[in-house]
Amino acid sequence: MAQPKYLTKIDQIEQIPEEERERLKKITEKFVFRVNEYYLNLINWEDPNDPIKNLVIPNEGELEEYGRWDASDEDTNYVVPGCQHKYETTALLICSEVCGAYCRYCFRKRLFRNDVKEAMIDVDPGLEYIREHPEINNVLLTGGDPLILATKKLRYIIEELRRIPHVKIIRIGSKLPVFNPMRFYEDEELLKLIREYSTPDHRIYIMAHVNHPREITEEAKKGFQALHDAGAVIVNQTPVLKGINDHPDDLTELLDTLSWAGVTPYYFFINRPVAGNNDFVLTLKEAYEAVEEAKARTSGLGKRIRLSMSHTSGKIEILAVEHGKAYLKYHQSRDGQYGKFMVLDCPDDASWFDDLPGNEQYWEQPEKKAEDVVSVNDMPDIPQKPNKRSRVASR
Repeated sequence: MAQPKYLTKIDQIEQIPEEERERLKKITEKFVFRVNEYYLNLINWEDPNDPIKNLVIPNEGELEEYGRWDASDEDTNYVVPGCQHKYETTALLICSEVCGAYCRYCFRKRLFRNDVKEAMIDVDPGLEYIREHPEINNVLLTGGDPLILATKKLRYIIEELRRIPHVKIIRIGSKLPVFNPMRFYEDEELLKLIREYSTPDHRIYIMAHVNHPREITEEAKKGFQALHDAGAVIVNQTPVLKGINDHPDDLTELLDTLSWAGVTPYYFFINRPVAGNNDFVLTLKEAYEAVEEAKARTSGLGKRIRLSMSHTSGKIEILAVEHGKAYLKYHQSRDGQYGKFMVLDCPDDASWFDDLPGNEQYWEQPEKKAEDVVSVNDMPDIPQKPNKRSRVASR
């Protein structure tokens, strides 16, 4: 199989001037760097602000900014090592500690740290938890990137999940459909696995992470087609990122091109306030206006997209930001407030739910650890076995 060569040292990127490479080494000493030759060929090196470059090449802002490592308090959702259960019917299996692409904006940037092993190689504790909880009808494989795993390992996970009668949907979150699309149209064993276990009654969903329309190459479309032919359903989710895809022209083209390729536009996300990610952050008003302008230009297929925040308390859909007010709704809720409508003042510089005055009345804040709010240069340890949390019995 002709797979692209992966590069893990910044010195291997000859297109970057030597002086800049020396500066970037400070970042790669703290955060993992990983890219492949296929994806590097999508970069226009003549453009210093090339969006594809900015997605994967380290930037010095990663060391300068302050913030939280776990902006959505994922540590409070763990029920056993490697398995999160935040919403009643959904479980997350963090089953890979490696990404195909280490996107510099990632909300799980804590996993990029060279000294952290949060993702679990052993998925059996999570599988056992799912077996014992019949309310779970869909499971998201996440990480890292599960599709970087060997097909043999994926087969074990998917076969075990398919032996659990109450698990109807398996979702796999991955950047690989546009980062290494050859994996999908050249790996016959992977396609065979999907054909076996994505059935008319129990589909496998690929939750693709396509951030920019230039990622949708002929190779990517060939990969989409191979997945479709094998019976997988592909949807896309991406944050709206400053300097990457915040222009309505790019968002419109992304919605159109995905729809034409049979990939459902699923979520636009507000980028989470994660340590070192400030260079990618837009205000809520900026993100909302860019998304609405793009939706106005696309077809009804593209208009299916929802703009939301994956907040500690749930997924909060942004319905409108107008005249200094944010109009919001709980699209999903940790504490049973699904559909709750909220109107809050929205300062021009607000970029997250917590920035909106009065937000506290709508959710119960989890207990924060003092060490979670830190300088990027003073990195705390992430516990490998987070505490269990009690489940909300009804939603």
